[in-house]
Amino acid sequence: MRTIKQQHRAVSAPIADLTTYRALPTQSIEYVDPFLFLNHHGPQVYRPHNNGLPFGPHPHRGFETVTFILAGDILHKDSSGHESVIEAGGIQWMTAGSGLIHAEVSSDNFKKTGGPLEILQLWVNLPAKDKMTAPRYIGLQRDEIPTVALDGGVRIHAVSGEWAGTTGAVQPLADVQLAWLELPAGSRAVLPVAAERSIFLYTVRGALRVNGTETQALQLVEFNHDGDALTLEASTDAVVLLGHARPFGEPVVSGGPFVMNTEAEIQQAYADYRSGAFGTWKG
Repeated sequence: MRTIKQQHRAVSAPIADLTTYRALPTQSIEYVDPFLFLNHHGPQVYRPHNNGLPFGPHPHRGFETVTFILAGDILHKDSSGHESVIEAGGIQWMTAGSGLIHAEVSSDNFKKTGGPLEILQLWVNLPAKDKMTAPRYIGLQRDEIPTVALDGGVRIHAVSGEWAGTTGAVQPLADVQLAWLELPAGSRAVLPVAAERSIFLYTVRGALRVNGTETQALQLVEFNHDGDALTLEASTDAVVLLGHARPFGEPVVSGGPFVMNTEAEIQQAYADYRSGAFGTWKG
């Protein structure tokens, strides 16, 4: 089994009235190549007649955002013409690539009625060869994502890659496998992950043992590259965000909403955004 290098607790980082925990980056870990950033929004309950999510139009270039809607909804709109409302159990996979402007806000219905909200947003890097690819957006509802049932009631929601012989809903540019798992108390799952691949494991809810080590909600587990098996044993009902990928091993230079390989490319991204190369925002 893989040994655990370190565990990192997500830090409280509220955004307006939105409860937010940032699991990556923090003072103790910068990134897990190619996984760059994770914000855990909620869980919280919004009152009726609320303002919803605060993520109005903003640009991105050079990476992908993968958003897991566990409760509530998100209305996505971008300068490439995509627009959709994804509800609880669904995901949004946006390839920013060469650049676009997007907004992630709550639907009119959610703002009117309120209700529970919990959302995870993960940033996944793109390799240098794909950083200037054309932008792409995929929005999938819960019933469009394959679910793999394992012994003991474990459920794997296969977003990308292959999980227990089932192919995920999204075919990404890079070999990135992503899923979220529901594990009932007392259940156990053993998953193969080649030693050279980076594992991204974040516990959203509950408590479990990961390769024999206790972990709990709001903890990011960092692994060494010394084994090819991952064992999850749920002490309580648990929800886990799990991904793995071969590290890119390329320079990572970030500047606000852009992630490139050099500082010059970051400055070019700002210049291109100011010049209108990311498209026109239509509110």
